Amino acid sequence: MRLTVLLMAMALMFACKSGGVSLVPQITATDETVEAGKIVAEANQELTQIKVLYQQNESKREELRAAMEKDDTASVKRIANEVVDLINSGTLHGQTAIDKIQTAREMLVNADYAEYLRLKQESLRLQLEAFENYRQAARTLRDNYDPKNTAQRDKVKSEFTKFTDNYRTTMEKARSRSREANEVAKAALNQQASK
Repeated sequence: MRLTVLLMAMALMFACKSGGVSLVPQITATDETVEAGKIVAEANQELTQIKVLYQQNESKREELRAAMEKDDTASVKRIANEVVDLINSGTLHGQTAIDKIQTAREMLVNADYAEYLRLKQESLRLQLEAFENYRQAARTLRDNYDPKNTAQRDKVKSEFTKFTDNYRTTMEKARSRSREANEVAKAALNQQASK
């Protein structure tokens, strides 16, 4: 709820122009920044669902690692399947959020808000790419893990490591874009407040 209010305030701020000392909204008939902010608030509801799934996924990663250390085939395959299901659910929410942000980007918004939306959308796309890497890692384990076959086990573990490394690298890029988006918003808020 607080995030939605903050986003709406940011959208309103982005749509405002300062006149002298006071900040009085002067939204023109063609400026759709406030409406875009409402759509972004809807996208953030999807992102809230992803955060819950992400937290569930993080605990699964530890469970999966422990099962692999024990060479527990049944647990590895079961947990890997759960991870695939979690990521599939998160991907649906993520794509919906990206689509909503794209709708907002297509509206007539000011330059600062447009840049914020671009960075936010890029961050989400990178997150989906990261989770696709982790989904592939889980699928590899689910479909091919066999601790009794040393060559197969080593190959699967190697692929799993490659995919999880790609996951981490891409997720860090996504976090970087998210920080950039937040910095754009903060700078615009500070600039508006100093007028």
